[in-house]
Amino acid sequence: MTTMRRVAPKRTLAAAAALALAGCAVGPDFVAPAAPPAGGYAAEKLGATSGAATQGGASQRFVTSMDIPGEWWKLFHSAALNRLIETALANNHDLKAAEAGLKAAREAVAAQQGFFYPNVAVTPNAYRQLQATGTLQPTLISAQSYFTLYTPQATVSYSPDIFGLNRRTVESLQAQADMQRFQAEATYLTLTSNVVVGAVQEASYRGQIAAVQKAVKAMRDLLAILRQEQKLGQVAEADVALQEAALAQAESALPVLQKQLAQQRDLLTALTGGLPSAPPPETFELSSLRLPQKLPLSLPANLVWQRPDVRAAEENLHSAQAQVGVALANRLPNFTLTADAGATATTLSQLFIPGNNFWLFGGELGQTIFAGGTLMHREAAAQASAVQAAEQYKSVVVNAMQNVADSLRAIQHDADGLKVAAAAEAAAAKSLTIAQGQRKLGMVSNATVLLAEQTYLNAMAARVQAEAMRYADTAALFQALGGGWWNRPHELDRVDNVAQAKVLDLNLYPGPQQAVKAEDYKVAAPH
Repeated sequence: MTTMRRVAPKRTLAAAAALALAGCAVGPDFVAPAAPPAGGYAAEKLGATSGAATQGGASQRFVTSMDIPGEWWKLFHSAALNRLIETALANNHDLKAAEAGLKAAREAVAAQQGFFYPNVAVTPNAYRQLQATGTLQPTLISAQSYFTLYTPQATVSYSPDIFGLNRRTVESLQAQADMQRFQAEATYLTLTSNVVVGAVQEASYRGQIAAVQKAVKAMRDLLAILRQEQKLGQVAEADVALQEAALAQAESALPVLQKQLAQQRDLLTALTGGLPSAPPPETFELSSLRLPQKLPLSLPANLVWQRPDVRAAEENLHSAQAQVGVALANRLPNFTLTADAGATATTLSQLFIPGNNFWLFGGELGQTIFAGGTLMHREAAAQASAVQAAEQYKSVVVNAMQNVADSLRAIQHDADGLKVAAAAEAAAAKSLTIAQGQRKLGMVSNATVLLAEQTYLNAMAARVQAEAMRYADTAALFQALGGGWWNRPHELDRVDNVAQAKVLDLNLYPGPQQAVKAEDYKVAAPH
């Protein structure tokens, strides 16, 4: 009988564990939302873009289902840009905060998983005691008044997860960790995209400043000629004054562009985690960048797992649905098993003598009968939150589709815009050359030359802006398609301990649509 009593708690715990594993988890089982039924991003077919004989004027075409490299910014073939992004990835504080948040979320999952196992506590106690010997009988055989009592004992408690309360809680926390994972990926993608676009914008400002400086030099040269001719009585003072006004107007554009360039440098410095007093050494010109000629165009069905924000919204929905199960399980009975075993003696040598040991085993069933409707309303709130998360997911998908569509249309119209801007600059340059030649012959007035100069200046600035727009919108397309995070080493998945490794989801990374090939990303030769 003694032997049977000693193993009874073990058998009961094993049976409870089996019951917990076999029990059903209440609440809805998560099923990933279906991909949108759309077959494309526009009502019309998207074709190749036309090229222009200028920097950044290469033609581009979309390749359906082409995969995106993990380091897509290297397709611009700029060593300075690569170094700047490496610095940003190493030092940006928003990215480091996202990585820390991911680690905290994974540790929360590992902590909650601990409730699947029994809780074992050891409490060795030692007391020095004086017992009353007057009218009370002594409690010790030796009848000593002073004694020391040693009581080491172990307590084991276990709550079988019969209705899946802990399983749904872990499921919700795991979904939140996965959501944090994709939010970190979104931070990574946003950072790299902002650096690329920031570098392009810096190059644009430098190009516009160079165009204005070129025009200012030409205007100063003409002004010097006019002043000389005025001394000889060949031109009127009004012509000189008109040229001086035009020169001043052109020079006034320089401080504005220089301010924008300085602020852009401050932005790039902040993105790389630095302070304005120590900007990065890299500088950018449009001539140092190359425009990819082949651009990936993922199908809408693939976009929903490529976009980090869509995946984060999906995991948010997953977590919200798991919370419905948590709310349901909290309304059902909760069963707890407790076992306590130990020994007690007045000397350490007597602790393990037969007769000094004790054990206790028991079970507790808890069921809330009345709580003022609290649990019912919590369940209703969880269900409403799940509906909210579902609608938020749909909204994120719609916005993702819009981002891709906007990028595709921008790329197509940018090519047309650059072609027109390049033609306008060439025409303005030709017109200015003709006007300057005719002026020397006395065939046109100085006002005509002045108008041709202003037209040429505006045309040069517009062409630079159109070139920069092609680079920026190409980068925006890579960002809109998810940035190829599934094709790079997953630094965010590195773990610090075995417990954390248990919560990694290997299904986060479905296989690529198509292997990345170097020939798929040829770049245009500079003009």
